This record gives sequence, structure tokens and C-alpha cells, in this order.
Amino acid sequence: MTSLVDGLREESLSVFDEGLLRGDGCFEAIRSYAGSPFAFTPHYQRLTRSAAALEIPCPAEPQLRSWVEEMAAEGGDCIVRIILTRGSSGRLPSRCVVLWQPLAPPSSELRLLPIAAPWHPGGEPWELTGVKTISYAPNMAATRLARNSSFDDALLVSKDGFVLEGPTFAVAWTRNGLIETPALDLGILDSVTSRLLLGAVEADGQRVVRGRFSLAEIAEASEVVAMSTVKEITAVVTIGESRFSPGSMSSYLRSLYRDLVKQDERVRT
Repeated sequence: MTSLVDGLREESLSVFDEGLLRGDGCFEAIRSYAGSPFAFTPHYQRLTRSAAALEIPCPAEPQLRSWVEEMAAEGGDCIVRIILTRGSSGRLPSRCVVLWQPLAPPSSELRLLPIAAPWHPGGEPWELTGVKTISYAPNMAATRLARNSSFDDALLVSKDGFVLEGPTFAVAWTRNGLIETPALDLGILDSVTSRLLLGAVEADGQRVVRGRFSLAEIAEASEVVAMSTVKEITAVVTIGESRFSPGSMSSYLRSLYRDLVKQDERVRT
């Protein structure tokens, strides 16, 4: 694996950078298929929103795209990460790191443990709502707790009892013939994968309901899926004591996702 720091391979990141010392920065993760980054533009747009909220400079789109494409071409089927760091109190400039990482072995299904997330805004407005910061320690702690409890990952729940998102993924489910998903006004991340995929569902004439849902309501679902750059579309078979079986919705969403990837490839070429 290699990385670029402000486009240079031999550059390094200072240990005094506040991205490292305080988690003061933002990031994006982009899936590369056979060396081609998928959905660069919406990821870049979200990155610019995050950077603006944190008052960190963001490279121009053509420049950053070239760095992402360079890493994607080198990694092939991989994840390309973009990290914008704060620098250090006027002494060090902010930096842009672009790197590629190999994909972890895929999971065909997930078992999720509901975990309260007191650090999550849960619908309360604040200045970093929707910002993809690198301060993911609480989310990673939730994942470890779930795995230590013999689950695969966590499902975060607000202090008011509303289902939010996974530590690194969005969720959706089908109930009473409708696809449902938590609303963005809960302060969850605007998942690029979820937005593109559920937008394709609506363009296909299907209704998607975005709202505030309890665990009891999700327990009534017939199918549940996790959606993210890394997980793509993964069936959820367990949430706490509730059990679900993959079926037609999971297959339908995977088919739509494959179509989105192919469409993106055609646009680039």
C-alpha cells in the first residue's frame, strides 16, 4: 500500500498534526472497482461540506480526483481514503492524505447489537451535523462492544430510542411492503451509498419512507440491510433478539447497486 500527502509520495505527516493529536479533520472512503473509483463526485461534495464546517481547506476537484484515480489504479479492487487534517495551530499547514487499502473479506450477513449512543446528536442540532469527521473513537468502541458480545457490529440507538445507523454504515428495511430508513434529521451521516441506492429505488417507482423508528418497529420488518462503501449491500439477519431472513429486497437492492456501478463506469468512459 502507498499514500500521497498533498500529492507527493515521499511526504510524511507530522506527529504534531492535530488530526492525529485531536482527531481534528474529516475524511471520505471511496470504493474502487478494477482501478476505477465509484461515485467520486458525491463523495467529493460531501468532503467539501465537511471541510467547510471544520474550516479546513479542500483541494480543488480536478486535483483531488487525479490523486484518487492514481491510488485506485494502483490498488485495483480496493478502498481509497481521503483524509484532510487540521495541521497544527498555525505552525503546520493542513494536509490532504490519499491512500488505498485492500478490501477485507466480505460478509454475506451481519448480526447487530443495539447500543445506546449518548455521543450522537440524535436529532439535536449542532454545528457538525452531517460532517464526516475522523473522530470515530465512540463508534469504534460500539463495534468492539458488539463483537465482544458475539455480534458482528453495533446498531446505534438515540437517547430517545430511535434507530440511527451503524458505526460505519446506514440501514434500511422493508415493512408492510415499504422500504423504510432513518431520516437525516436525526443527525446521521448522509450516506452516499444509501442516497444513491434509495434514490434509484424511488426512480424505479418504489416508495421509500424516511422517518424516526424504534427497535420495536424494526422488529416487524421482513428484511434488513446494511449499506456502505465497504459493505455495499449486506443482509442483516439479527438485531438483538430479532431475526430476519434475506429475500427479494436484498436481491433487488444488490441488483440496483450493480447497475449504479456500471452506469458510473459508462459515464467515466
